[in-house]
Formats: sequence, structure tokens, C-alpha cells
Amino acid sequence: MKIAFAGTPEFAAVALRALIDAGHEVVLVLTQPDRRSGRGMKLTPSPVKQVALAHGIAVDQPEKLRTAEQQAALRAAAPEVLVVAAYGLILPQAVLDLPRHGCLNIHASLLPRWRGAAPIHRAIEAGDRETGITIMQMDAGLDTGAMLLERAVAIPPGATTGSLHDTLATLGGEMIVEALERLARGALEATPQPEAGVTYAHKIDKAEARLDWRRDAVALERAVRAFNPFPGAVAEFDGLALKLWQAEVIEADGEPGAVLAADGDALVIACGRGALRVTVAQKPGGRRQPVGEVLQGTGIAAGNRAALPD
Repeated sequence: MKIAFAGTPEFAAVALRALIDAGHEVVLVLTQPDRRSGRGMKLTPSPVKQVALAHGIAVDQPEKLRTAEQQAALRAAAPEVLVVAAYGLILPQAVLDLPRHGCLNIHASLLPRWRGAAPIHRAIEAGDRETGITIMQMDAGLDTGAMLLERAVAIPPGATTGSLHDTLATLGGEMIVEALERLARGALEATPQPEAGVTYAHKIDKAEARLDWRRDAVALERAVRAFNPFPGAVAEFDGLALKLWQAEVIEADGEPGAVLAADGDALVIACGRGALRVTVAQKPGGRRQPVGEVLQGTGIAAGNRAALPD
């Protein structure tokens, strides 16, 4: 089959590499326009574009896919199936109907749980014990299409969004290769999503990163892991915003936000219930370091307070 691929970040790039390595004919790659990034704010191609160019695959980067002009490259490529993974654009019905076998989406959750933009973050934040990959036949809804393949993985204790992302990206690549092999021999069966158990993984807002110390320590420890590597959980002390990258729950009491200890190896902050012992943090403009090194010169000490969000 002739395949077109639509995706943007590294999660999608892993799947594209898997399709190429499996010998599939990828006739066109759709990805988001180059964005400015890094300290120099240089225009940077997406990870998916980089993989496509390295393998000599044609790339199209429309801002949207609403008009005939924006869809022209895809129509000219005439794929039999469009594989979609974290593309970042809504596909109109005309695009969904274009390939003979429709559009197959690689989604990083066990649907119908965590439909939407940030399923990996939200699974960790919620304390889920497992997640997985669903290969789905796309329709006009938000991750509402019929399920074609689904595979679960346990979420290990201490997993971050970064570590779980890598596990799921690899699994997604393996599963889309399997799905296309089944599709080619007419053995890919569709199962409608159940009506029960629907949840939505809303896009991560940077405002969420500022921790509310009135919450219990268990929830805040999950937030630290969920926001690693993006956007990074934040504790603010008199205008100094520290990013918190590693923490654990301990039994301790104090007013929410109170610094209970700030010594060589830990920063302990009281929560609504229990306390958070932070061991790896980062100053603005700095790098991740053991918290003892981060605290040097900040003046943060026992008795100080982390600010509470409004």
C-alpha cells in the first residue's frame, strides 16, 4: 500500500521510522510548519520532517488542511491509507475520506480514557496504574473512532511523562506496522469505543506548572512527574521560580507551602497533607542539579514559604 504520514513531534517520528524500517512505501509526509526554538530562536524543522528528509520523502507543511489548495499535495500523492500520530491539526471530513482505507491514528492511551491532546501527562497526573496505545480508525470526533488494535502497559512507579513517552512511542511504532500488515490481508477488525469510561486529556497549560501546596503531597508528587520534561513543576519563593524535577512524599506536617528543611540534599515543603521532599531542581537559566547545589545563594531556608497560587 501507498502510505502518507501525518505527524510532528518525536512520538510521531518514532512511528515514521518504524514504517520506513518495515519497508513501507511512504509517499508523502505532512507535518507542522517549522517553528522557532532554542536560545537563538532559529527556525527548526519538526522531528518528523527531519526523518522524512533523511530518507528522501516528500514533505508538505500546510498551516491548516481546510482548503483544496492546502489538501492538494495529499490528493496528488493518492495514498491508500493515511497514518496519523500527534499531528496537531484537525483533519476535515474531506481528508478523512480521501484514502481508500481512511486514516489510522496512533493514540497514546487506552481509549476511551484520555481522549485529547495530553494523554501521557494526564495518566501520570491521575495516578493511573496502566496506559497503552490504541490504533484507531479516525472519524470527525475527538479521538472517538473505532478501535483497531489496543495494547496496555503498566505505568512503573516513578515514571515521568518523558520516560513513559519513550515506551509508548516505541510500542506505537510496533503496533502501526502490525495494523498495516493486518489491513493488507483484510484481517483488521474495528470495535466501537465503549460509551462508559470517557475522559479528556486537556492540553497542558503552563499555569498548571505552579504547584498548589494546599493539595496533598501524593497529588503533587504525581504532578512533578507528569510535568517532566514539560512544562516543569514550579515552586516560587519571593519571586524566584524553581523547577522541581524529582521529589518524593514524606510524612511531615506544616502550613501548606512552609519550608520544613532546606539542607544539603533535600528541600522539604509542607503540603495540605504530608510533605514533598525535593531532591532535583533547577534555577531560572540554569540546569538540573541536586537540590543542595540549587539552593546555594538563594537564601531559601527552613521557615520560608513557597507562594500559593491565587
